Amino acid sequence: MKIEVFYVADCPSHPAAVQLVKDVLHAEGVVAHIHEVLVADQSSARRLKFPGSPTIRVNGHDVAGPSASMEGFALSCRLYPGSAQIGLPPAELIRDAVLRAREGGRT
Repeated sequence: MKIEVFYVADCPSHPAAVQLVKDVLHAEGVVAHIHEVLVADQSSARRLKFPGSPTIRVNGHDVAGPSASMEGFALSCRLYPGSAQIGLPPAELIRDAVLRAREGGRT
């Protein structure tokens, strides 16, 4: 299982996003390495299809769904509609993506 947390420098939500992923993995009994990827410039943001910081992908798929990652690419903070925490996706989105990946399905 490949888990990536994409972020921009000085993103205040980046450490909390990594911790949230770790918490979900621990709760589900999944052992996986979390790759933290710094997105340093606009060309990297476009190449990585980076919708904002932080972005969490499991097996290459945005935990917030495909439409969420197609709105534009920018070196900016990311907001997740419906989340109780500013700058973080709901834990359920990460959990669902991890469980689908563990079962071999699409995330």
